[in-house]
Amino acid sequence: MPGLHWPDLIIVLVIALLVFGPKKLPEMGSSIGKGIREFRKGMSELSQPKEDHEDEPKVPHVEAQQRELPSQSASVDHQDLQAKPVQSEVSRSEVSTPEATRE
Repeated sequence: MPGLHWPDLIIVLVIALLVFGPKKLPEMGSSIGKGIREFRKGMSELSQPKEDHEDEPKVPHVEAQQRELPSQSASVDHQDLQAKPVQSEVSRSEVSTPEATRE
């Protein structure tokens, strides 16, 4: 049967104790534990759907602007939107034509 059993685990710990020493072994265990914890936290964040924006309260001044927007758009005067003809003060004789520039 594959896997680590108690005798295998004891052998691995004794080898680690001999290689790293008794002073460094607790620090390594702590850092490995922190790494595993961070990994699990990251995996749980990925598996849960992101709904952070629904929980946040809306900003009050934005809500006030949203309420004002429809009233402002309804008050637009339709006469302002109609095109008006442009009156030019330049007469046709003053405008240069290609034939006039050749002479």
